[in-house]
Amino acid sequence: IPFDTHPHPRLWGTFPRVLGHYSRELKLFPLEDAVRRMTSYSAQRFKLTKRGEVKPGFYADICDELCKGAIAAIERAGATWERLAVPGALELPGAIALAATTKKFDAYVALGCVLRGETTHYDIVANESARGIMNLTLDGHCIGNGILTVENHGQAAVRAEAAGQNKGGGAAAAALHLIALSRQWAGD
Repeated sequence: IPFDTHPHPRLWGTFPRVLGHYSRELKLFPLEDAVRRMTSYSAQRFKLTKRGEVKPGFYADICDELCKGAIAAIERAGATWERLAVPGALELPGAIALAATTKKFDAYVALGCVLRGETTHYDIVANESARGIMNLTLDGHCIGNGILTVENHGQAAVRAEAAGQNKGGGAAAAALHLIALSRQWAGD
């Protein structure tokens, strides 16, 4: 968020995209209301007073590249996908648990980026998001974990690049593999 020199880590990355999605694309409520609901601050505090001024966060490029790799892997397998955004890595297990109640999806690919900062917040986010995803996996959900936990943006970019290490594609491949195993063992 451009106005705040030290934004809360949960506001990095997907927050502006989620905000833009609800106010600009879905038109559920005006931008001012969306900002107030999500942050309890006015849009003016973030210099977002006009509709459509929401800009991608610091790690939007990483998330987009992870998604690019995951989508390519899913489509190569002939499967379909739906992309959902959450405010941060800590919300991924909860979102997957909620989506699982719909029984609409065979698998989930958790993608995100957690960069080490100056406090222990990194450890909490990295460990608890991984624990939440592992708990869901142990409960029988097919989940590929593509949450990057890195020291800096450069490391994240190298790991996310679809033409490089392609961690998004790897997470999607893991989810697809778990679907195959579950069907094999279920006798499908």
